[in-house]
Amino acid sequence: MLTALIITAIMGTIIFVLWIGARQVHDGLLTGGQLASFVLYAALVAGGVGTMAEVWGDVMRAAGATERLLELLHAESAILDPRLPQTPVSARQAAITFESVVFSYPARPQMRALDNICLDIAPGENVALVGPSGAGKTSLFQLVLRYYDVSAGVIRINGQDIRDLCLHDLRKDIAIVSQDPVIFSASALENIRYGRSDATDGEVIEAARAALVDEFIERLPDGYQTFLGERGTRLSGGQRQRISIARAILKGARLLLLDEATSALDAESEILVQRGLSAAMQGRTTLIIAHRLSTVQKADRIVVMDHGRIVEIGTPEDLRHQGGLYARLATLQLDL
Repeated sequence: MLTALIITAIMGTIIFVLWIGARQVHDGLLTGGQLASFVLYAALVAGGVGTMAEVWGDVMRAAGATERLLELLHAESAILDPRLPQTPVSARQAAITFESVVFSYPARPQMRALDNICLDIAPGENVALVGPSGAGKTSLFQLVLRYYDVSAGVIRINGQDIRDLCLHDLRKDIAIVSQDPVIFSASALENIRYGRSDATDGEVIEAARAALVDEFIERLPDGYQTFLGERGTRLSGGQRQRISIARAILKGARLLLLDEATSALDAESEILVQRGLSAAMQGRTTLIIAHRLSTVQKADRIVVMDHGRIVEIGTPEDLRHQGGLYARLATLQLDL
């Protein structure tokens, strides 16, 4: 509306000046040169007013955006550090305990995403979480990372309630490989160093070799200094996953979370990524979310979830003989 009003006013002003000037020229009160000068002045003023209107519109848009940004900057997270945080227990590997954990998302307080989860994970154990979509697997990961707090119950790492730990101390001991890893607009070396910012070039390259990243980085034009593009546009899906695995190895965390790390890969890429994951899992407690059961056949235990509850726990062989939910899923996926 402001733009339409300004354009109308500008054109009206110029037409009005021309009309008055033409009458005065006709009556001999004004020369043609003077009329041309007045028209030029009117055009200059109109142009200035039009520019000011555009600037004013930009200022108004910027003011609205700034208001929203300030609201975001002043927003306080519901997840805060404890007033008197405990020092994390010094242990080489992480033991995790879920004690009667109940959780509902704030947007759906009446619906339980997790219902009475009781689970003990030993140090160095490799545990897979399987089940249909909506079973609560990702919710468990989010609670371990303290993106949310439990509605009831306790989650302990090495015997300590995670709510008693500083968020930085909690998360620095957790490495995660997600289904869609984030690749930054930087070199391959710096993308891997994101796992631990103070790592030396030698440590970064060693982690890259363990994750089989050097296999394709050495073929890039500038090796580890190659710019990977926005969100890793120069890499394939499997290559991005291996970059993420190298970060996890470099971080050296006691707990490794794998969230559908191979679900979007082809068979050849999956084999390479699985080799990298095997290196990353060495000496670490590992929690794996998987829909493809072929990726968790070497897990120490499989926890089968459904509707927020644990319905089965056991080794892959034991669960197939029990004839429950896992056996049905395995029949659909592995016996085709």
